[in-house]
Amino acid sequence: MATPKRIELVAGGLSLSRLVFGAWRLLDRQNPGAEEVARLIDAAIDLGLTSFDHADIYGGYAVEEAFGAGLARLKGRRAGIELISKCGIMLASPNRPQNRLKHYDTCAAHIGASVERSLKNLGTDYLDLLLIHRPDPLMDADDTARAFERLVAAGKVRAVGVSNFTPAQFDLLASRLPFPLVTNQIEHSVLETSALTDGRLDHAQRLRYAPMIWSPLGGGSLFTGEGAREQRVRATLSAVAAEAGVADISTIAIAWLLRHPARLLPVLGTMKPERLAGLVKALDLELDRQQWFAILEASEGQAVP
Repeated sequence: MATPKRIELVAGGLSLSRLVFGAWRLLDRQNPGAEEVARLIDAAIDLGLTSFDHADIYGGYAVEEAFGAGLARLKGRRAGIELISKCGIMLASPNRPQNRLKHYDTCAAHIGASVERSLKNLGTDYLDLLLIHRPDPLMDADDTARAFERLVAAGKVRAVGVSNFTPAQFDLLASRLPFPLVTNQIEHSVLETSALTDGRLDHAQRLRYAPMIWSPLGGGSLFTGEGAREQRVRATLSAVAAEAGVADISTIAIAWLLRHPARLLPVLGTMKPERLAGLVKALDLELDRQQWFAILEASEGQAVP
């Protein structure tokens, strides 16, 4: 059975495309013009990736504005896509000279100001989803929750969630809100499997929210890493790919994530439409249990207990 192409993050709530376009690397290799960015956005939408993941800090606080310039070229496309952004990390950057060192800020005033900047940079009246980017040891849950409530009430944010939170940190903030946190965006891949055992994916299933997954291909080390783990995983992915009639092991790595019952939404980081097209093929695959466990065994270096 093919994987659903869209997922409601919580029952009756915001839905996202099952594979999300991650804009983090938009400015990594060059400075694309608005027309080039528009073509990339258009290509992603045509492949079914209607959800676009941002953070205020990406590209040294420059990606959202570059993306917004491209989106402005696509008249009428905004209503058919979902814009996601994150805030709370404060980088020491030429674009934020007031930051003497990297730190976190989840106070209501900062969250509100960050959203206003994101709306301006992206050229939109609302964000579909706003996430707190990292747990803040100085987070006042009541204050952060008030910011979320005001933004939702004002129509500037449709839904809210978190990123990189533990279950306890998630529950603390959720306890202060009259509506649900709809996701926790976490790191998880065939090379980073701790979420399977540390309670984060169990927490998502218990509360029935769909987690978003960053670095779903191991940050590139899946292809370039020379350690024993990477080599074992590549060999096993290649064997499963041959069984499935798939040419690219990255497609199998994404299918491995999609097989999990917590309804994971991988955030894809490539800026190449042809790579996106290959990864989208994962939606038409369903690994059987033994294939899934063979990949886990390769990653862990031993059979399950």
